Amino acid sequence: MTVKNALLALLEQGPMYGYQLRSEFERRTGATWPLNVGQVYTTLTRLERDGLVAEDGADGEGHVVYRVTEAGRDEVAAWFTTPVARTQPPRDELAIKLALAVTVPGVDVGSVIQQQRSATVAALQDYTRLKRSGPAPSVPQEPHDLAWSLVLESLVFAAEAEVRWLDHCEARLRRAQLERPDASPSTAPATATTAEESAR
Repeated sequence: MTVKNALLALLEQGPMYGYQLRSEFERRTGATWPLNVGQVYTTLTRLERDGLVAEDGADGEGHVVYRVTEAGRDEVAAWFTTPVARTQPPRDELAIKLALAVTVPGVDVGSVIQQQRSATVAALQDYTRLKRSGPAPSVPQEPHDLAWSLVLESLVFAAEAEVRWLDHCEARLRRAQLERPDASPSTAPATATTAEESAR
C-alpha cells in the first residue's frame, strides 16, 4: 500500500490538511488500514520536499493546507496507469512462520496451521457478514460505498485464498510425514476444512 500515492490522489480533489487526508483515506477504504496522523504529516513533508505538493496557506483554524502540484498530478496519473509489480512481493509473516516451523525441531506445524486456519476462517466470516449487511449488488452505490465494497471483497478473496493455501500446506505436510520412515501418525494434522465450508 503506497500512502504517498494515496495522499496525492486525495489532494487532486482539492487542498486538505493532514487530519482531513487521514479521515478521507480511512473513509474510502473502510478504515481497513488505519493511518497514524504523524505518518500523514511525515509523508506530506517528503512530498513537499520532492515537489509533489506545496503548502496552500492555512484555514481559519490555523491548519496548514496542502495542494498537489503538476508534478504530483503526473505522479498520480503514473500510479493509476502502472500495474502493481509482483517482482518483489511484500514479506508475508504467515509464509515465513510456516517456512521456519517446518525447519525448527519441536514445532507442531499441524497445530500452527490449524490455529491460523481458525483465525482466518473467523476473519472470513466477519468479512462475509459485513458484505451481506451492505447494499444489494443491484442497488446503485455511491462511489465511497463502492470503494469500501471493493476493499471488502479483496479481503474476502485474500482470506479464502489463505485458507486454501493452508489446506495445501497441511496436505503437503501429511504427504511428507507419510514418506518419512520415522513418521508418527499422531503428529499428522487433522482433516482440512475448505474455505467455502468454513465461511458458511
